[in-house]
Amino acid sequence: MLSHSLPRTSLGFFPTPVVELKRLSNQLKGPRIFVKRDDQTGLALGGNKTRKLEYLVADALQQGCDTLVTAGAPQSNHCRQTAAAAALMGLDCYLVLGGEATNKINGNLLLDQLLGANIHWSGEQRKGEQIPQIINALTEQGKKPYVIPYGGSNAIGAAAFVFAGEELYLQQRHLDIEFDHIVFASSSGGTHAGLTVGKSLLQLNTQIIGIGIDKGEVGDLPYTTYLTQLSNETHALVSQEQGHYTESDFILNTHYQGAGYGVVGDLEREVIQLVAQTEGILLDPVYTGRAMGALIDMIRNKQFDQQETVLFWHTGGAPALFDYAAELI
Repeated sequence: MLSHSLPRTSLGFFPTPVVELKRLSNQLKGPRIFVKRDDQTGLALGGNKTRKLEYLVADALQQGCDTLVTAGAPQSNHCRQTAAAAALMGLDCYLVLGGEATNKINGNLLLDQLLGANIHWSGEQRKGEQIPQIINALTEQGKKPYVIPYGGSNAIGAAAFVFAGEELYLQQRHLDIEFDHIVFASSSGGTHAGLTVGKSLLQLNTQIIGIGIDKGEVGDLPYTTYLTQLSNETHALVSQEQGHYTESDFILNTHYQGAGYGVVGDLEREVIQLVAQTEGILLDPVYTGRAMGALIDMIRNKQFDQQETVLFWHTGGAPALFDYAAELI
């Protein structure tokens, strides 16, 4: 099994359950579908970012930092969980959110404020472009800030999903099943990179399929180039050995981005209701609704063999449903 020396602080409830979606599988007449319930991690209504934050916050504490700073969209699940982690550990939290200040406060934005986060609105910049100025201001105030990257997706954050891959491997052995495919929302890259490294280190045969949610670049890098770089860094961090990943190691399906990031279309609308009404599971309108929509469309188009077994990694995000209510019903 995997061994490492990365510091970790307990923030969530793990391992998260793996459950079979029998009614949905029967309705689609396709492969067996299971779901990894990272929406049940427990930190302020859960989500996959809790995994990354356990390692990122531990690193911040080890460096003696007293303030967490990160960025995202107004309904960012990552920002909500970062605010909760800060509250739990007695740290200050500053969130840099894209868009303008609004009186429409619900969903994740409501939770950010209840959790005591300080919010800075950054207009069209939602990926932390204004963080350096905020860091300078906090430092001048005598604070010691720690920057958590967009989506928590650096090597430390991605390492959490290497270990999540090991968690799933152990659950597979207990359930006596082997997943042919793992499908999930791929956006900031940490989940995608971490699962890819985990697959390599554990020597698994599972196919890792990321569903592209956002536009196809991170900074100046094409997204798959970024995934390659992040995976090599993560592999080195976890194993103390050089990684040798190339862009050909990643499956990224970009055919389901619709009208753009955070824009609900017929795909998301249908699938959120379908999964809720067949399995009692809530998907979100930005990430898991789109990724599950892609999976269901791929099943309907016979892209998976009926004898195969597919795992959908539910990354959370249900609080955003309330902000999108008018677009979903």
